[in-house]
Amino acid sequence: MPNNVYIGLCLILLTPQQALRWSDLMPLLSWQLWLARQLVIDSPLPWQKPQTNLSFGRVAQGFAALLVRIGSPACSPKPRGKSLGWKSGRKRSPFPRFPIIKKRVSRPKKVNKDNLNS
Repeated sequence: MPNNVYIGLCLILLTPQQALRWSDLMPLLSWQLWLARQLVIDSPLPWQKPQTNLSFGRVAQGFAALLVRIGSPACSPKPRGKSLGWKSGRKRSPFPRFPIIKKRVSRPKKVNKDNLNS
Protein backbone atom coordinates (compact mmCIF):
# COMPACT_ATOMS: atom_id res chain seq x y z
CA MET A 1 0.00 0.00 0.00
CA PRO A 2 1.49 3.39 -0.93
CA ASN A 3 2.12 5.80 1.92
CA ASN A 4 -0.17 8.49 0.54
CA VAL A 5 -3.12 6.09 0.73
CA TYR A 6 -2.25 5.15 4.31
CA ILE A 7 -1.95 8.75 5.46
CA GLY A 8 -5.20 9.67 3.78
CA LEU A 9 -4.37 11.64 0.67
CA CYS A 10 -6.73 9.61 -1.50
CA LEU A 11 -10.11 10.63 -0.15
CA ILE A 12 -13.43 11.31 -1.79
CA LEU A 13 -14.53 14.70 -0.52
CA LEU A 14 -18.04 15.56 -1.65
CA THR A 15 -18.41 19.17 -0.55
CA PRO A 16 -16.11 22.21 -0.58
CA GLN A 17 -16.47 22.43 3.21
CA GLN A 18 -15.08 18.91 3.58
CA ALA A 19 -12.17 19.75 1.29
CA LEU A 20 -11.42 22.93 3.24
CA ARG A 21 -11.58 21.10 6.58
CA TRP A 22 -9.31 18.33 5.27
CA SER A 23 -6.80 20.82 3.87
CA ASP A 24 -6.68 22.44 7.32
CA LEU A 25 -6.08 19.09 9.05
CA MET A 26 -3.43 17.65 6.71
CA PRO A 27 -0.59 20.06 7.70
CA LEU A 28 -1.36 19.40 11.37
CA LEU A 29 -1.24 15.66 10.78
CA SER A 30 2.06 15.96 8.93
CA TRP A 31 3.61 18.07 11.69
CA GLN A 32 2.36 15.68 14.36
CA LEU A 33 3.94 12.71 12.59
CA TRP A 34 7.16 14.65 11.93
CA LEU A 35 7.48 15.66 15.60
CA ALA A 36 6.68 12.13 16.81
CA ARG A 37 9.26 10.40 14.60
CA GLN A 38 11.94 10.55 17.35
CA LEU A 39 9.55 9.17 20.00
CA VAL A 40 8.01 6.31 18.04
CA ILE A 41 9.68 2.90 18.21
CA ASP A 42 9.86 1.09 14.89
CA SER A 43 7.84 -2.11 15.12
CA PRO A 44 7.82 -3.49 11.57
CA LEU A 45 5.34 -6.08 10.44
CA PRO A 46 6.85 -9.50 9.64
CA TRP A 47 7.25 -8.71 5.93
CA GLN A 48 8.74 -5.22 6.47
CA LYS A 49 12.43 -4.45 6.87
CA PRO A 50 13.50 -2.41 9.92
CA GLN A 51 14.21 1.25 9.17
CA THR A 52 16.50 3.73 10.91
CA ASN A 53 14.87 6.84 9.42
CA LEU A 54 11.15 6.22 9.73
CA SER A 55 8.79 7.28 6.96
CA PHE A 56 5.45 8.96 7.69
CA GLY A 57 3.71 5.63 7.20
CA ARG A 58 5.96 3.87 9.71
CA VAL A 59 5.52 6.68 12.24
CA ALA A 60 1.75 6.50 11.80
CA GLN A 61 1.96 2.71 12.21
CA GLY A 62 3.63 3.06 15.62
CA PHE A 63 1.71 6.16 16.71
CA ALA A 64 -0.93 4.19 18.64
CA ALA A 65 1.74 2.73 20.94
CA LEU A 66 3.05 6.25 21.57
CA LEU A 67 -0.43 7.47 22.52
CA VAL A 68 -0.81 4.57 24.95
CA ARG A 69 2.53 5.50 26.57
CA ILE A 70 1.72 9.21 26.79
CA GLY A 71 -1.88 8.81 27.86
CA SER A 72 -4.77 11.18 27.25
CA PRO A 73 -5.88 14.18 29.31
CA ALA A 74 -9.49 13.51 28.28
CA CYS A 75 -11.87 11.62 30.52
CA SER A 76 -12.95 8.18 29.39
CA PRO A 77 -16.36 8.10 27.69
CA LYS A 78 -19.35 7.17 29.82
CA PRO A 79 -22.33 5.21 28.52
CA ARG A 80 -25.42 7.38 28.18
CA GLY A 81 -28.10 4.83 27.35
CA LYS A 82 -29.67 3.69 24.14
CA SER A 83 -29.04 5.83 21.06
CA LEU A 84 -31.97 7.45 19.29
CA GLY A 85 -31.07 6.14 15.85
CA TRP A 86 -32.58 7.57 12.67
CA LYS A 87 -35.24 10.24 13.02
CA SER A 88 -38.66 8.93 12.08
CA GLY A 89 -39.62 9.88 8.55
CA ARG A 90 -36.06 10.56 7.45
CA LYS A 91 -35.32 9.11 4.05
CA ARG A 92 -32.25 6.88 3.82
CA SER A 93 -30.53 7.60 0.56
CA PRO A 94 -27.57 5.61 -0.76
CA PHE A 95 -24.12 7.15 -1.06
CA PRO A 96 -24.00 9.28 -4.23
CA ARG A 97 -22.06 7.56 -6.99
CA PHE A 98 -20.29 9.27 -9.84
CA PRO A 99 -21.04 8.32 -13.46
CA ILE A 100 -18.62 6.00 -15.24
CA ILE A 101 -16.43 7.74 -17.79
CA LYS A 102 -15.52 5.53 -20.73
CA LYS A 103 -12.11 6.36 -22.15
CA ARG A 104 -12.64 4.86 -25.59
CA VAL A 105 -15.34 3.36 -27.71
CA SER A 106 -15.22 -0.40 -27.59
CA ARG A 107 -14.41 -2.18 -30.83
CA PRO A 108 -16.92 -4.56 -32.37
CA LYS A 109 -16.26 -8.19 -31.59
CA LYS A 110 -14.38 -10.19 -34.21
CA VAL A 111 -16.51 -12.69 -36.05
CA ASN A 112 -14.91 -16.03 -36.86
CA LYS A 113 -15.14 -17.08 -40.50
CA ASP A 114 -15.91 -20.64 -39.40
CA ASN A 115 -19.13 -19.52 -37.70
CA LEU A 116 -20.35 -17.71 -40.86
CA ASN A 117 -20.07 -20.82 -43.09
CA SER A 118 -22.17 -23.06 -40.87
